[in-house]
Amino acid sequence: MRGLSSWLSIAAINFLLPVGILLFAKGFFPYKPFLPGLAVFGDEDVRTPAPFDKVVFMVVDALRSDFVYGERSGFKFTQSLISDSVAIPYTAHATSPTITMPRVKAITTGSIPGFLDVILNFAESDTSSTLAQQDNWLAQIKARGGKLVMYGDDTWLKLFPGMFERNDGTSSFFVSDFTEVDNNVTRHIDDELKRDDWNAMVLHYLGLDHIGHKSGPQSAFMLPKQVEMDGIVERIYTAMETQPHLSSTLLVLAGDHGMNDAGNHGGSGEGETSPALVFMSPRLKQLGALYEESHGSALKAPTVPKSGDFGFYSTVEQSDVAPTITSLLGLPVPRNNLGVLIPEFLWLWNEGERIDVMMRNARQLRTIVAVQYPEFERMVLARGMNHNSCGDSASDVDELVCLWKDAADRYASWVDGKDNESAIKTAKESLVKLCRRYQEILSGVASNYDLRLMAAGMAVMIIATVAGITGLVPLMGGSVLADWTFPVMTLAYAGMMFASSFVEEEQHFWYWVASGWFMVLFLKERRNQASGLGMIGIMVLLRIIRRWNQTGQKHAGAPDIVKAFFPEHTTVLWILIIVSYFDVLTRIWKNGLRRIDGQFAWFAAMAAVMAAFCFKLSFAAYDAAELVPSWLDFVLKYTNEYSLVTQAQAVFGVVAAGMIYTFVFEVNAGDATHESRECAAAALGEFADLFLLTQTRFTNIPLIFFFRLISRQLSSLATLTATETTLTVLIMQHVSFFSMGGANAISSVDLSNAYNGVAGYNVILVGFLTLVSNWVGSIFWASSTASLLPGKPDDWRRHVLTMTVFYAVAAVAVMAACTALRTHLFIWTVFSPKYLYLMAWTIGFHFVAGVGWGSVRWAVRPGE
Repeated sequence: MRGLSSWLSIAAINFLLPVGILLFAKGFFPYKPFLPGLAVFGDEDVRTPAPFDKVVFMVVDALRSDFVYGERSGFKFTQSLISDSVAIPYTAHATSPTITMPRVKAITTGSIPGFLDVILNFAESDTSSTLAQQDNWLAQIKARGGKLVMYGDDTWLKLFPGMFERNDGTSSFFVSDFTEVDNNVTRHIDDELKRDDWNAMVLHYLGLDHIGHKSGPQSAFMLPKQVEMDGIVERIYTAMETQPHLSSTLLVLAGDHGMNDAGNHGGSGEGETSPALVFMSPRLKQLGALYEESHGSALKAPTVPKSGDFGFYSTVEQSDVAPTITSLLGLPVPRNNLGVLIPEFLWLWNEGERIDVMMRNARQLRTIVAVQYPEFERMVLARGMNHNSCGDSASDVDELVCLWKDAADRYASWVDGKDNESAIKTAKESLVKLCRRYQEILSGVASNYDLRLMAAGMAVMIIATVAGITGLVPLMGGSVLADWTFPVMTLAYAGMMFASSFVEEEQHFWYWVASGWFMVLFLKERRNQASGLGMIGIMVLLRIIRRWNQTGQKHAGAPDIVKAFFPEHTTVLWILIIVSYFDVLTRIWKNGLRRIDGQFAWFAAMAAVMAAFCFKLSFAAYDAAELVPSWLDFVLKYTNEYSLVTQAQAVFGVVAAGMIYTFVFEVNAGDATHESRECAAAALGEFADLFLLTQTRFTNIPLIFFFRLISRQLSSLATLTATETTLTVLIMQHVSFFSMGGANAISSVDLSNAYNGVAGYNVILVGFLTLVSNWVGSIFWASSTASLLPGKPDDWRRHVLTMTVFYAVAAVAVMAACTALRTHLFIWTVFSPKYLYLMAWTIGFHFVAGVGWGSVRWAVRPGE
């Protein structure tokens, strides 16, 4: 009865974890409010001529600035247009999170999307993030009677339902496809360029982003893809020059975000936040001439990066695209826009019109300020404010009021014809300054947190923590060493959550803890020579594991074994991979298929492991052929006739068949002995490891072999107690996560194996495979726990409760940090991603792998 009560308590505590996490998330990640309806020209607004009547908006996903402007770029035609002054280049600053959906929102509405869009971006079937009710430049074109067409990333179809006259969407998450996903866009271009019934054509190419996710920015596929995209630019621009109905068309080439050195994005690294932005049209030649005549210098002289590697030309905010496009098309600026018309384009209007265009932008931003700061309008109407030194204002509101009055007075002076020659210049300068300051202050305004929900979520988690600790204390006592180390480590980890630099570089905490803990175990085992040597071997392997993948923020691109050693020693890599698969093969043959004839069992085990190995070899040959030595070509001759999807499905099939056979014929057999149950439990682990090898990057496969060696050495330590085993597993779960390339950044999410065996997007399958591929090492240790624990009835209950307490304490700490630091500069770049990872660790990993799969293996294994 005590056991039943204990398990019920553990189940109740674990139920509280997702409740608390989701409650806090709902309060911490709310949708940002917006002004409904479409903007219209007001009575005070002066209509100005539209320099263009059509726009081709070409998005190349993950188009980092150096991909277009760098010396090794494949965009040679685009660079020639810049040199000829018919293209104006920028580096567009994309704020975090640097993923497609929020970036498309910023480009089209000019607003700053909420961080919750990170989650909605992965839930491709979600429709709650639609912009159907929010003003944007597409809706403005539609409201004027224009027609829109779209080809490419179906994120646009989700954001703008029913908006497009013609469309053909492709999934943005099928990252294995470099070719068809872009050909499906290109095949429509020639036909659309011949038509004269559209006002905006959106093209969103995904292939370059997919190459980045699969192989990184240095991939051999990258330059040919850039050349292909440059060819699309040339095709469109040539049509603009030769076809009369396209003579007043603006071509915009834009990246929605960039990518980091690993080919991923989502965070705030300079490579991720620096996409290219180029405006192209033969009409811009006149703009360049007028600018040069006035300023005595070229509009866009060639430049090298001003800072880092990606600051080419001038930098503008990505939200500036929305007011720039609407102004160039003669449309009202979207109501929720926080962007500022890019000043260089003002030269497309005459002197007086420039001021009217900027005043419209200023009035639109003023409406946002008035909503955000209700006292603003009252202060504007007040008399007596001196606006000669606005920078000395007491508050942001005072400064905005001061700047508005200054700009309004100068605008009025120009309208009244007072000192007209200098009034034009000063009015334009003051309006640009006003709009920029509006943008800075409004963009920095904190999210509308729901503190009540946040407090409720934290309260639930505190209750779970207290209950967990209360239940755990009576179960402790098996090891003084572990009983003291666990609370000290847990509290140190909790305190670390309040420092942004520690969150960014969390891997060092776990590497230090692992080194210290294994040294303590070594000292404990030193009297036993064999165990002592084994512990030395573990510490040597741990040192290698730490250098396998450099991760975090500061050293993510630094040389490591994967990036620096293996490209020069591919034979070593594949020998380690082959040894890893051979180790699984021998274990499956030894522990599984025991009721089958020995020769046939060996053949079946060989077939299963060879299918898995051939798939990873084919995957590697497609993904990074330079890392596959020529002596393996003979294998590829036999596998090339099968698609990667088919090969992966075959692997999953044999893994599932092996597990089903083990459950039906080995575990549940009526004559199953203690030994056969032990072997069956081990066989389940081997089939699970074969699945994990399939779901990890091939360069990380040797790490699984190293983990297996460490696990075996730990199982041979006769003096290792159950609580010490639990603590070791907890530490290694986190060490393995970071050593395989994980980090507390959205950009570290690995999608390269998320589509193994999947022919199209399926949110459940892809979500599951993504979770597994990013937590492969951690899942291995969760699975291994059942074989490492001694096997007494209370051991698993103590283990689950210890893990639950750790994640509960971690959740309380992260929640408290996010609440206390909600106005911190790094709240959306460091602490919010950490909270998302907390959700994945607790709900995804802890429940599914730690408690779920671990309990299955524990139930199969016979007790003592």
